[in-house]
Amino acid sequence: MNRQTVVISEDLEQSLVEAVSRCEHDRIFILADETTERCCLPVVEGLDILKDARHIVIGTTDTHKTLESLAYVWEKLGTGGGTRHSLLINIGGGMVTDLGGFAASTFKRGINYINIPTTLLAMVDASVGGKTGINFRGLKNEIGVFSNASTVILDTQFLKTLDAENICSGYAEMLKHGLISNERMWGELMNFDLEQPNLKPLIRMVADSVAVKERIVTEDPTEKGIRKALNLGHTVGHAFESFALTRKPVLHGYAVAWGLVSELYLSCIKTGFPTDKMHQTASFIKEHYGKMNITCDDYPTLLELMTHDKKNVAGTINFTLLGGIGDIRINQTATKEEIYESLDFYRES
Repeated sequence: MNRQTVVISEDLEQSLVEAVSRCEHDRIFILADETTERCCLPVVEGLDILKDARHIVIGTTDTHKTLESLAYVWEKLGTGGGTRHSLLINIGGGMVTDLGGFAASTFKRGINYINIPTTLLAMVDASVGGKTGINFRGLKNEIGVFSNASTVILDTQFLKTLDAENICSGYAEMLKHGLISNERMWGELMNFDLEQPNLKPLIRMVADSVAVKERIVTEDPTEKGIRKALNLGHTVGHAFESFALTRKPVLHGYAVAWGLVSELYLSCIKTGFPTDKMHQTASFIKEHYGKMNITCDDYPTLLELMTHDKKNVAGTINFTLLGGIGDIRINQTATKEEIYESLDFYRES
């Protein structure tokens, strides 16, 4: 898998010119959802480099991260004259970059694509690292491929378009990166004013967060080993997220934050994670993310959803846990009773 170029951009037009010049292309397509079409496309559609680009617009939110939307993108690429030498530019949040990356990676057996993430979550997580895909049969990211974007352009001007919930959603992945990195980074994240975020320090923190993910992905691009560190909070978090699809969908980062609470509890009882840091992190998450209203009766459904996680081996639920901040323990297991205990802790914390 080719290594992607990640650019922290201060001049979006120049960054795009350089990114497009690195890709052989006969036609340029731009993929956006209905929200980014309205809020973000105006920032780029007047640029000379994109004046002849064809636009493809799909529905908003994770409910459209589907086979039907994927087929629609393939159809528009085909009817728009797309060839194996065309270029797709994905402008949007993680749903757009995931689905667009998968569409590009499979159309004509693979065309180049560029990601321009417009949400904090996509900047620090979805757009970097080469994971692409769609949801299928009610399961998160069930179908997809590893395929790097040619370039990922991070331009923080798009953060000004986000509401508080979307800032919080992306921040959960940054908090995860701090937990798997070091105490300095974790401490800075825990002390940041998330209620009234100052974008200047946040931009630097985004760069630090992306650097953590890049370092791990470079070492293990296809998740055979240490890349599993990035799954901290996600085994339980994806179960929360899939469960919410049957009720009221939640933002990915909120589900990950809730998953972190349960998995830090498992880290305490299984791998010796410090209790005080678990409580500090859980309190921060409760304050800023609230929690999903679940009961004991929902535990079997959540457990069943965890059994579909892609990290599992031979039906055994596989967790990434911590022995301490930065002390990563991949390929950990837990009994049903321990998982239920962790859900108890989540409900009571």
